[in-house]
Amino acid sequence: MSGDRPLAAGGTGKGQEPEQADLPRWEVPWPKGMQADSWTPERAALAMAFVAAIRKTGSLMQLMMQAAADRIGINATDLNCLNILSFSGQLTAGELAKATGLTTASITGVIDRLEDAGFVHRERDAADRRRVVVHLDTDRALATIAPVFGPMLGAWRRMTDQYTDDELRLIVAFYGQVEGVIRDHLAHLRDQQWEADGHD
Repeated sequence: MSGDRPLAAGGTGKGQEPEQADLPRWEVPWPKGMQADSWTPERAALAMAFVAAIRKTGSLMQLMMQAAADRIGINATDLNCLNILSFSGQLTAGELAKATGLTTASITGVIDRLEDAGFVHRERDAADRRRVVVHLDTDRALATIAPVFGPMLGAWRRMTDQYTDDELRLIVAFYGQVEGVIRDHLAHLRDQQWEADGHD
């Protein structure tokens, strides 16, 4: 190890002015056209910090999911499918494919692996035998996955003690808006890919 300090975003690590070198690694200027003309310097800095915080959280969650998948012994895609499945406990194979954006062939492979590992089991829908319903094995998930995520979930729960009910409502509403923005752009990207693949 050379002992060089981490690079600031966009920096080379050499010949930087002290102010540039002291910037946090992930702090980057707004792209041109993103900043409103009416913003004061303080407002612009706060808005940049707001967006940077969301980006950092997304990057760290990806790293966390990969590390958790490695610990559990499955791949990150399969773990994400388990996470989605955990909200309802069961989904049809088609619903899981739609939620993840995976093809039918890919989601079949995911379900096969998760079933072999004992995390899920498949059943034919009693109302429509053509549909396959994927059920989460709660006992297996609690025994294997909960210990990996439990400490982090516990830390999040303890964070809520710092806030009033009204503050928590605001935070929950904020995350609902973030989720909506992500869902909209995810759908847009998938539509673009669909068209790029030659579908009408």
